[in-house]
Amino acid sequence: MGYFQLAIALVMEVIGTNFMKASVGFSKPIPTLLTIIAYVACFYSFAQCLKEINLSIAYATWGGLGIILTTVVAVVVWHNRVTIPELIGIGLIVIGVVICNVSGN
Repeated sequence: MGYFQLAIALVMEVIGTNFMKASVGFSKPIPTLLTIIAYVACFYSFAQCLKEINLSIAYATWGGLGIILTTVVAVVVWHNRVTIPELIGIGLIVIGVVICNVSGN
């Protein structure tokens, strides 16, 4: 159940971040409200996952996968460009997440 809660937290974080972008600096009320709702759900789910998953493992996974998914959404939805150095950096984050999960208990 811990990893399911972590997945919910991850999805809600990506949704919240994208609604934050859509809120244009919190100047649009509906995307702003959806940002707040998504982040409340995100942090609630993340707190629940910490009952079963070590903080270091959960945070590395949440942060690393959040960066990857947010980057994918930014490219697809917002038409952002990603440079080679950015892709290398993201790749290093993925390697770090894998190492944390493989070496964690």
